[in-house]
Amino acid sequence: MANLGTRIYTRFRGRLVGRDADGRCYYEARTPNRTGGGEKRHERWVIYHKGEDASAVPPEWWGWLHHMDAAPLPESARQPWQQQWQPNQTGTAAAYHPPGSDLRGGQRASTTSDYEAWYPEG
Repeated sequence: MANLGTRIYTRFRGRLVGRDADGRCYYEARTPNRTGGGEKRHERWVIYHKGEDASAVPPEWWGWLHHMDAAPLPESARQPWQQQWQPNQTGTAAAYHPPGSDLRGGQRASTTSDYEAWYPEG
């Protein structure tokens, strides 16, 4: 969700390029105003939904947003082996907890390469 300053800047300086499947709006500046890679280029930004973080940008738009692609990839360009995008699960109940994590009981199977503490002789 954009604050007042971002909305005003977007209204006067931005050009709507498109929307993703979840309704986020992607904008590009009307004139080149940023220097990057030795040339002037258009600033690009996204208006997130309230409470979202940057991991919400789907791969189709990520490359365009970071000036890696000239245009966003169409949904039809996805390959069958590509996984569907998922939001960042860190801090939620669905987050990954490896074996031995405190959130999974703190116990893991011992291995032959487990650490042995060094103690000085004597």
